[in-house]
Amino acid sequence: MAQPKRRATYEDLVQVPDHLVAEIIDGELITSPRPATPHARAAFAVARNVAPFDEDPGIPGRPGGWWILPEPELHFGDDVLVPDLAAWRRERMPAIPNAAFISLAPDWVCEVISPSTGRIDRSRKMGIYAREAIRHLWFVDPLARTLEVYRLEDGRWIVASTHGGDEVVYAEPFEAIAIGLEGWWLEAPGSR
Repeated sequence: MAQPKRRATYEDLVQVPDHLVAEIIDGELITSPRPATPHARAAFAVARNVAPFDEDPGIPGRPGGWWILPEPELHFGDDVLVPDLAAWRRERMPAIPNAAFISLAPDWVCEVISPSTGRIDRSRKMGIYAREAIRHLWFVDPLARTLEVYRLEDGRWIVASTHGGDEVVYAEPFEAIAIGLEGWWLEAPGSR
């Protein structure tokens, strides 16, 4: 008879070398390599585009009202997730905690899809984000040059919109400003 698999602990996660991203999903320690350049470029560009929301809401002409963090460590019970970006409305989280991790579910999560992480992002992590009632989820695929915008309704993910290439979009929950996707992608070889 097979022995039951031991559930991963936070101590297991801490022992993972720094060159890997480590998460615990459903008791399983999952590691992935640090992002390659298309992924890193897209994550940085998304953060830059939504940055006006991470300002004091009293600044004229700026939407403000959010805290936006790159790669925060999120603890949801025994699950430990590290999305590429996450954001909280300031009325729900008045200040960013001075802590190694955050247990309050964000209002928005962005996952940049990589060949090594796409399956887990789209299945297991997406399910946890729904369970934790995160209202908005973006999947950015830098190789396919696409943005998928999801909204949580009655515990289920609804596709709110899909975009690609060099479109200019108004994507929820950040629809107050136009976001140009053209700067999100590495140039295709030979495109200059």
